[in-house]
Amino acid sequence: MVTQFDSRYYERFYLDPKTRVTDRAAIDRLGDFVCSYLHYLPLPVERVLDLGCGIGLWRDVITRQFPHASYAGVEISDYLCETYGWQKGSVVDYRSRSRFDLVVCQGVLPYLDAKSAKLAVDNLGALCRGALYLEAVTKDDFDDGIIDTRRTDGSMHMRRASWYRRALTPHFEFLGGGVWLSKRAKTRVYALERA
Repeated sequence: MVTQFDSRYYERFYLDPKTRVTDRAAIDRLGDFVCSYLHYLPLPVERVLDLGCGIGLWRDVITRQFPHASYAGVEISDYLCETYGWQKGSVVDYRSRSRFDLVVCQGVLPYLDAKSAKLAVDNLGALCRGALYLEAVTKDDFDDGIIDTRRTDGSMHMRRASWYRRALTPHFEFLGGGVWLSKRAKTRVYALERA
């Protein structure tokens, strides 16, 4: 597992407009989509966990969409924990006494080897009682040519999308758009709303 995410990493992939993988406007659109879907279900959101929260782009979306929800940002990067005050932790073994209505895990799992990634998926299943938003670059994305390699960290582990689906299915139902519904959620969806 890569554990050294220093200021240079975040400057390149999050702050420099020429090389960043995303920006605030893109996360605002994505977050509004995810949160609007949860409002539609309706899935009450009181507790949000952002595992691998980076520079915290999801926090403002959550505050706007769910103003009464608590937000916990967790990061493995010492640099980000010191800079932004996030909780130090890893998606592999982060623990909480409480369960979360929304868990966000964007761009984290490809940094883990297969064993750690499986542990992380199981941990996501244990932490989530509502919905999971998961984004992970896959080998399929590279094969299909939809990845800009200039803006993608080459040190990631590339797994097939089918690997993620198999690992997530014991814990979640896929709803599309990166949104997974916990099998413990009280909210149910129609058959054709499931991907």
